[in-house]
Amino acid sequence: MEMILAPWPWYVGGPLIAITMFVLLYLGKNFGMSSNLRTMCTLCGAGKTSSFFKFNWRSQKWNLLMVIGAMIGGFIASNYLGAGQSPDLNPKTIMQLEDMGIESAGIAYVPSEFFGPEAIRDPKVMAILIVGGLLVGFGARYAGGCTSGHSISGISNLQLPSLIATIGFFVGGIVMIHLIFPLLF
Repeated sequence: MEMILAPWPWYVGGPLIAITMFVLLYLGKNFGMSSNLRTMCTLCGAGKTSSFFKFNWRSQKWNLLMVIGAMIGGFIASNYLGAGQSPDLNPKTIMQLEDMGIESAGIAYVPSEFFGPEAIRDPKVMAILIVGGLLVGFGARYAGGCTSGHSISGISNLQLPSLIATIGFFVGGIVMIHLIFPLLF
């Protein structure tokens, strides 16, 4: 019999994030996931072709460990803490998603139409995922960081640009899901 544990509640996860941020602030570090791409490219020798990648990547080893930890944590969470669970969605939302052809809404944690085996075989879904990934990467670089960097680390540092970027992320998400997504499906 497989034991499935419940995900940690907000009052456990939230303080753990806050403690992590206090430690990083104390150590003078800024947290963000998108900066790791630059670090990995530099590690692989990209500094030979672009000055953007010429920096001391060893100073970011701790952040690479955060990525490895996030990957391990994601694996543990998806396989042991939330396996078989689905988010509680409003029935109206489920109906709207089903009208767009997303039959796994309310059943699966992530839509299998985008992240299941059939998504790999569908050129439209693959194109959307690739273009979306490129746009997210460009946006993170253009905004000077990703949602985790700005929304968690930047706002913790009381940085106005991070607050503005976070507001932009939410506005962009609302525009995407309400205006653009229905046009794609």
